[in-house]
Amino acid sequence: MLARVVITGMGAVSPNGIGKEAFCRAVLAGKSGVKPITRFDASQLAVQIAGEIPDFDELAWIEARERKHVSRVVPLALAASSEAIRDAHLDPAGMSMKEKRELGVILGTGGGAQEFSEQQYRLWHSGHVKQVSVFSIPSGTMGTISSELSMRFGFRGYSHVVTAGCTSSTDALGYAYQHIQAGVQPMFLAGGVDSTITPGIIKGYTLLHALTPSWNHAPERASRPFSADRDGFVLAEGSWMFVLEEYEHARARGARIYAEISGYASTCEAFHRVRMTDSPEEPARAITLALEESSIRPQDVDYVNLHGTSTQMNDRVETRALKLALGEHARRVPMSGLKSQIGHAQGACGSAGVAATVIAMEHSRVPPTINLDRPDPDCDLDYVTDIGRKVQIEHAVCNCVGFGSKNAAIVLRKIA
Repeated sequence: MLARVVITGMGAVSPNGIGKEAFCRAVLAGKSGVKPITRFDASQLAVQIAGEIPDFDELAWIEARERKHVSRVVPLALAASSEAIRDAHLDPAGMSMKEKRELGVILGTGGGAQEFSEQQYRLWHSGHVKQVSVFSIPSGTMGTISSELSMRFGFRGYSHVVTAGCTSSTDALGYAYQHIQAGVQPMFLAGGVDSTITPGIIKGYTLLHALTPSWNHAPERASRPFSADRDGFVLAEGSWMFVLEEYEHARARGARIYAEISGYASTCEAFHRVRMTDSPEEPARAITLALEESSIRPQDVDYVNLHGTSTQMNDRVETRALKLALGEHARRVPMSGLKSQIGHAQGACGSAGVAATVIAMEHSRVPPTINLDRPDPDCDLDYVTDIGRKVQIEHAVCNCVGFGSKNAAIVLRKIA
């Protein structure tokens, strides 16, 4: 019999709140975290706004002499992970070697260290070779992010990075869930991190016509999922990390349990490196498979945390996928889009959605989808707006869709 898997710790570093409690207040209040870019001069770019975290203190997590050797994702992930570990009442310094070997790290990232690599290439090509880090190659890879966490906390179990585009952190949580289910390890530090707000990446997304160029004058209004006038997403950064634990293991140590992960599934349309197909079949299948693994019916779903990027095709196809997966219940279940508040945190967006869903379950309140003034007629489900809504949530779906035709869904169950 497969083991049950629960969430016993959570940490957040988000554009609309640093720390779990600040993020919780912001999410429930519908606070936008989208701002003018401050980390570099964006005045000559078509897009000058992002879900940036300008008040995050990197040097609280990385020594000044080390900062030149690592990407910004490392201090972001360290901050969220440290909070999740404290929140789970774990003490890495007091753990035995056996306990450390039974605790793994799996995180998801889309852009990973691209920010660091872009910076290093700029130094090379501008003639500032002496300023280039001796670790420009290893620190520019994705895999070193989990290594940094494992080294900081002394965890000797799995140390892996999942990079699958926008579904990366959803898949990372799913893989950790599956490993615990199978009895491979009783605990994981799992979640996501991304920080890809750079001139080069913004220019690249602008070439794809993926970012909205229309709201530089009003950043907080820019991310508009399911709105008729949406014209692209807002790039964002952040980290949302969790402690996942085998249920009996958590009970034995008296851990607080936020929710149970009761289902996970992933599918691929095998269609295009960027675009979705116009068919909702594969994203709907991911939701259906996750529900089946949870042993619940579509009508048992009390809340859906939406992918909702604020792009024309994504929002329309996601709406149709939910109708296909949930049937008539799709019109009754309340849903909301976190990206309306913080923008699109790339590979970390799935873990952000799970964090928002945990908050919704804990407070029995669906967070609002902001900026939805004039819904697209093709997007006609209950995307809760205004101030949110009081709802008792026992079962929730966290939906995610990514580049490369990937789809993933996680089902959470509240434990009384």
